[in-house]
Amino acid sequence: MVERIPPAPFEGALWIGGYWDWTGDRYQWIGGRWETARRGYSYRAPGWVREGALWRLDLGGWVAR
Repeated sequence: MVERIPPAPFEGALWIGGYWDWTGDRYQWIGGRWETARRGYSYRAPGWVREGALWRLDLGGWVAR
C-alpha cells in the first residue's frame, strides 16, 4: 500500500503512518493521520508481532523516552 501523505495541517505536525488491521474476516487498511508531537515521548508505529504460531497486532503509540 502506498499512502499519500497530505500537507501538514499545522507547523510541527507529526505524520503517523497507516497500517493493516484484521477485522475478523479480512484485513482493512487504517489510514494515517497527523498528530501533535508530544514532548518527552516517541511514537512507536503499529506492527504485527509473532507470538509462537500466532500473530497479534501491536497498536504502538506514544512511549516515554
